Amino acid sequence: MEKPPLPCDTLVAAGVLVTQDDTRRILRDAAIAVTDGHIAALGPAKELRERFAPAETLDLSGCLVLPGLVNTHTHAAMTLFRGLCDDAPLSVWLSEHIWPAEAKLSAEAVRLGTRLACAEMLASGTTCFLDAYLFVDAVADAAEASGMRAVLCQGVFEIANAGFKTVDAAFASSEALVARLAGHDRLRPAIFPHAVYTCSAKTLSRCAAFARDKGVLLSTHACETAKENDDCVKANGARVIPYLHDLGLLGPKTLLAHGVALDAADIARLAQTGTAVSHCPRSNMKLGSGIAPVAALSRAGVTVALGTDGAASNNALNVFSEMTTAALLQKVASGDPTRLEAQAALDIATRDGANALSWPELGRLAVGGPADLCALDMTRPQLAPGLDPVSDCVYAASGGEVRCTMVAGKVLYRDGAFPGLDYPGLLAAFREASAGITGRAS
Repeated sequence: MEKPPLPCDTLVAAGVLVTQDDTRRILRDAAIAVTDGHIAALGPAKELRERFAPAETLDLSGCLVLPGLVNTHTHAAMTLFRGLCDDAPLSVWLSEHIWPAEAKLSAEAVRLGTRLACAEMLASGTTCFLDAYLFVDAVADAAEASGMRAVLCQGVFEIANAGFKTVDAAFASSEALVARLAGHDRLRPAIFPHAVYTCSAKTLSRCAAFARDKGVLLSTHACETAKENDDCVKANGARVIPYLHDLGLLGPKTLLAHGVALDAADIARLAQTGTAVSHCPRSNMKLGSGIAPVAALSRAGVTVALGTDGAASNNALNVFSEMTTAALLQKVASGDPTRLEAQAALDIATRDGANALSWPELGRLAVGGPADLCALDMTRPQLAPGLDPVSDCVYAASGGEVRCTMVAGKVLYRDGAFPGLDYPGLLAAFREASAGITGRAS
């Protein structure tokens, strides 16, 4: 007697399935059975149609389905400042334009900016992001409403800002964030001392102790420019990486953003301590900061992930374009076309990003894992003829081919629409908030 089919919430049909599992399996004419936000099974479509009786079927048979992308460094609400200042070095961009604008921020503006950023990321296939900014409660509200996964950092620094008046207030906010997100299935707390040039040694050490005590991730900007190292030597007698190490900030639950100006000793220390790096190629290029030594980091065993940085310095939140840029940049910088080949580039946007966030079940499609995925429309001319799906993801796709994005088994974006979101209303409110801060109407 034949067994009756098993119930499942959704059966997802995939024309091509790029699993990014441990063996990097690629399946054609495949399907994924989803139950309670997790993958119950995946394999040939015919086999799963016989095994499961879904409550709903999601037809992505004309699509290339892959794990949702992971953005490991952004300041989501900086969508408010997109286009505010371009074509300027980091020091000018930050001190003369961004910090004065941030002084005018409100919690509501940050909520709107983050909510729009979530929509932008979902529309280009990102399902998880790390955010480091002000008004973290408003960020959490927006991330919660979006349905995305996120690691939410309370930013800490010792300059005047709209988010908090004292460093003690920033730590109180961090404590509250940890309590608020305890046990949350999609959102995790973290702490983000801004940089060595905006935090004292005492504050940096305090952040490290907080992260250890609470068991949360610590992230910080580090070695974004050569000047940052020079200034750190003058102020503290050491380059950024040994300085952070001496203060207790490096370790397997630390993620450094940028990592451009690293020497061989720095890289060896990151490898020794298990510290990860979030590579932000487009932001680094646009600000003229330099090229991160991704190949040397990888050879040393350092986990390298991808980040977009904020929309004020990129100016997009599109991890597909970061993949392309990262791969091409390493080739042209080295004169070696074999550097950061397509599979490695896809890894840093998925699996390695998840590992860098200490969330290793993300970034891959496997039985028992989260049903977080995105789907590219294979009928688009740039994805034909489809000879190599991994190559297509890295070198051909722009992110605009995304037809569907799912997080925890729930469709959050499909064919230009965001189910459950009044996007026109959000956009109107966002534009008004941006104009109120920047003085520029859209």
